Amino acid sequence: MHGLTLLRRSLLALFAVMAGALTWCAGARADTVAVAVAANFTAPMQKIAAQFAQDTGHTAQLSFGSTGKFHAQIRNGAPFGVLLAADTTTPQKLADEGLGVSASRFTYAIGQLVLWSRQAGYVDAEGKVLATGGWRHLAIANPRLAPYGAAAMQTLGQLGLADQVAGRIVQGESIAQAYQFVASGNAELGFVALSQVYDSGRLREGSGWVVPASLHAPIRQDAIVLQPGRDNAAAAALMQYLRGEKARAIITSYGYAY
Repeated sequence: MHGLTLLRRSLLALFAVMAGALTWCAGARADTVAVAVAANFTAPMQKIAAQFAQDTGHTAQLSFGSTGKFHAQIRNGAPFGVLLAADTTTPQKLADEGLGVSASRFTYAIGQLVLWSRQAGYVDAEGKVLATGGWRHLAIANPRLAPYGAAAMQTLGQLGLADQVAGRIVQGESIAQAYQFVASGNAELGFVALSQVYDSGRLREGSGWVVPASLHAPIRQDAIVLQPGRDNAAAAALMQYLRGEKARAIITSYGYAY
């Protein structure tokens, strides 16, 4: 009897050790990565991050802003593990500067530009309001910092309107601020990312003209693992997750291609 009691105690102790080891392993597998996300990708990335955490146990801590500002912050030592840029050139620069892992780069989305107004019926199907409307302010993102701003200026140039509207342009630091100018009514019109006003196949509100891709350079958006994320399990898992079906479904629901 005494022997059986000792056996039970030994088995209980063994199970406790095994349970602790399993708990430690689960904790070791879960990791956190700081992710710098281009402002245009805010809404889809919030959904992706939540699904990513649920599916993998890893956590993506998100910061949103302009790609140009993120580049400066990363060069100054910001500890981001992954960058989801609004262009291809910034990740390439970071790789060339030794701040990013070149082999990890890939295009996670191709953005679309839209001329948008919060007023229903204000923007026509061909964007002719740019030349004929009585509007006072046109919001765009800073073209030196934000690829969507550069695409907006290229579009105006292709339409022959750059000089005509120059005095009425108001610039936001990022595409998020350009959107806020229009959403608040401080600008009647704005060139924004389609993802900011589009969900599940339609505009959420207002009126818009999706700018033909032929009027500006493709807005290819690349992801790259940065040096602080090189050995981070969450960074590697996130890059893989962005290529998966669940993330792709979210991305396309906001009007992106890939």
